[in-house]
Amino acid sequence: MNEFLKALHVQRWDDHRYYHHSRINQSLHLISALSFLAAYAMLFVDPAAAALLSWGVAMVSRQSGHFFFEPKGYDHVNQATHEFKEDIKVGYNLQRKIVLMGVWALSPVVLYVDPALFGLLEPHADARGFVHNTSLIWLAVGVGGLLFRTVHLFFIRDVQTGLVWMTKIITDPFHDVKLYYRAPLYLLRGELIDPRHAQHSAQA
Repeated sequence: MNEFLKALHVQRWDDHRYYHHSRINQSLHLISALSFLAAYAMLFVDPAAAALLSWGVAMVSRQSGHFFFEPKGYDHVNQATHEFKEDIKVGYNLQRKIVLMGVWALSPVVLYVDPALFGLLEPHADARGFVHNTSLIWLAVGVGGLLFRTVHLFFIRDVQTGLVWMTKIITDPFHDVKLYYRAPLYLLRGELIDPRHAQHSAQA
């Protein structure tokens, strides 16, 4: 158990120090984390609504921070290029995220072409039914994406790495609230980049 928790700490620390320099990204992660926590609670009452909140708000805000606001130049603090960080990323790097987000974005099109989704769903009768069925597909995409990468890590790394990563992803919302709850305040003060990284960027 100690080895597992140590590995979890390392994955969390690497994720923070490599991929969360931008205060905008941190603030968006706070919004994402709070949305995910609300979705966790809704999951036991209305899974479709939970999936809608998770993908429509939590994932969009979270990945927007990574794609549009996180610096992608040389990381002087960690002495690593963007390409190096992408290569060693345990979970979904930007390239894999593009694939995952593409599947998410195209899933309503599949439902439009085949409302029953090969007999797995009851065909929608109106717009509300379409949104409901889309949300169920999004739930499957989310769970599938989590399990796929976890099992993939079993083979390319080891079982512990995969289980640690899965644990990290599931508990990230709790950890992100603790880590980034002050980010919006820093942002309102005009602090766009974590000072430690901003200082090194200025020196470069």
